[in-house]
Amino acid sequence: MSRSQVAGTQGKQYADAALALRGVVADGQTLAVGGFGLCGIPEALIAALRDSGVKDLTVISNNAGVDGFGLGLLLETRQIRKMISSYVGENKEFERQFLSGELELEFNPQGTLAERLRAGGAGIPAFYTATGYGTVVAEGKETRTFDGKQFVMETALRADVALVKAWKADTAGNLVFRKTARNFNPACAMAGQLCIAEVEELVEVGQIDPDQVHLPGIYVDRIVVNAHPEKRIEQRTVRKKTF
Repeated sequence: MSRSQVAGTQGKQYADAALALRGVVADGQTLAVGGFGLCGIPEALIAALRDSGVKDLTVISNNAGVDGFGLGLLLETRQIRKMISSYVGENKEFERQFLSGELELEFNPQGTLAERLRAGGAGIPAFYTATGYGTVVAEGKETRTFDGKQFVMETALRADVALVKAWKADTAGNLVFRKTARNFNPACAMAGQLCIAEVEELVEVGQIDPDQVHLPGIYVDRIVVNAHPEKRIEQRTVRKKTF
């Protein structure tokens, strides 16, 4: 289903996450999922994706949540076949599946992952970067020399569906992210053939100052409101009392 087909059939708002995913997700798809750790992840959409039962997924995401939350839910149910990620050290189930050969993993330096998504959204098929040259990251990839420096070619990333989390949206799909929760979300949205946004607040068109829009609504096809997300803290660190 193309972006134009969705936009032409109905408004962008859906009553819940399950309805927003209906008719969109399927076995074997590639999904781009926003978030950094547990910050800015589409909690309700991930839970609904688990409940949908789709499997053999390739998921592009900076990391894979934690055990029992975020993308960790999909690892527990064996719905993910492959992860394209940067950091995965907070998830024991991820570690177990990877080391046992149950889960395929494509590692990326974090900046490279961001640029691969950005390139996918911009229609750029590939680019050269010095990051990773001479390491396992560059194995099997084309390399070239520019001005006496060595570079490795990285290909763009595209996804069938993007699942992102924003703070606020208007009914046209224009999104506003809150502080660091923006992270990978805009890049994932632009790299997806179809994008579903989970938001905490939905307002009418005109209620968001155009200068405050972080992602234009042209990239967003469906919206679901989750007004009270759990927003777990991945690692809570507090200062010891000094008295």
